[in-house]
Amino acid sequence: MQIKENKTDDLNLSLNVKLEKADWAEPRKKKLNSFRHKADIKGFRKGMAPMSLIEKLYGNQALADVINELVSEALNKHIEENKLQIIGEPLPSEKEIKNDWENGETLEFEYDLGLYPAVNIDVTAEDSIPYYKVKVTEAAKADYKKNLLKQFGQLVDGEAMGEDDFMTCDFEQGETKVEDTYVALRSMASDDIKKQYVGIKPGEKRQVNVVETFANETDRASMLRLKKEELAAMDPVWEMTVKTVKTFKDAEENQETYDKIFGEGVVKDAAGFDKKIAERLADEYQVESDYRFGADAREYLVKKANLTLPEAFIKRWLLAANEGKFTMEDIEKEFDAFMKDFRWDIVRGEIMKAHELKVTKEDLENEARRFVNYQYAMYGLPSLPEEQTREGVNRLLADQQQARRIYEKVENDLAIDFVKKTATLAKKSISLEKMREMNK
Repeated sequence: MQIKENKTDDLNLSLNVKLEKADWAEPRKKKLNSFRHKADIKGFRKGMAPMSLIEKLYGNQALADVINELVSEALNKHIEENKLQIIGEPLPSEKEIKNDWENGETLEFEYDLGLYPAVNIDVTAEDSIPYYKVKVTEAAKADYKKNLLKQFGQLVDGEAMGEDDFMTCDFEQGETKVEDTYVALRSMASDDIKKQYVGIKPGEKRQVNVVETFANETDRASMLRLKKEELAAMDPVWEMTVKTVKTFKDAEENQETYDKIFGEGVVKDAAGFDKKIAERLADEYQVESDYRFGADAREYLVKKANLTLPEAFIKRWLLAANEGKFTMEDIEKEFDAFMKDFRWDIVRGEIMKAHELKVTKEDLENEARRFVNYQYAMYGLPSLPEEQTREGVNRLLADQQQARRIYEKVENDLAIDFVKKTATLAKKSISLEKMREMNK
């Protein structure tokens, strides 16, 4: 067996693998014996069919299997021994090589390899990267306070129906009576119909065509506590009696509210409330600032590294690795975005290696824990028992795809945090609106 290198340039290499019959004869014989032992052919006891028949039935398959194994082993060995840093996997060359599979004494194969470029990059205080800071304004604090007081408000009885209110009503039709059902303006069919109910007061009665007033059949049936088919068989006009109007009242700014929002005794007066709001806003803006810095740092460092990559090979590799999922046209459309991420992956890996930054098990578990808590918080569960959180973390890390995503997130955070501590931050003030526009 012979392997020859043909280096097109610093990033593209082809390997020519030449096999002699002596290389495959014995392995092929063993492969055929293995087929014979397993063969269950009519007219012969299992494993006792003549070798001539096995040769006829499985000869080509045995040769193909053996050649694939030998070539794969040879390629891997050559790559390892010569410490080649390859992108993806070796790809069969597009250059046509004719082999005589029936009678040939030699077989020849050629594979193309894409190589990683040499990366020469470091991060020092001489690197200046913008860091945008958003100032906490009085208007932002006022809006945040308003929203907090609304969030911790409660329902109270109202005198008349407002646009955002709802009411409890009784509905009657003949012998059928539905008591204390909830009616909200937002569930009504149109703005014109909603306006007819703004200002209605407890005790008022109205004849209501429920089909015209409430467009959603499921909502109508639920409101009147009937099955859809039962409701459809009835007259659509019901007598509605308003019993109560419920309106949402913002929380009052007092000690009870402070304790609900921040915990008992944390805030004791209006000044402390304002201070806490400013801190929360600053924390939220910090997240926005760090996100922007991460994007700018990536762009800066990728540009600084100025990596040249074997793009033609990478396109072929992506097509082969995703066989049947994407066409070359699909790959061309997304290629620039892919290469942007791919270049950052290379730079990030170099930073991790050069500065011995390591992703630990604890890092992965902490990130998984944040993700689990975030998911549950979205469903209105801000805190979970430790056992349930642990189960969620274990389940997440057991999922190979999710675990890889978490690993990449942690590695990215480690690299960006190192850059933030090492480079010079060119601090700039910016409005929140401009920051969010940049971060879209």
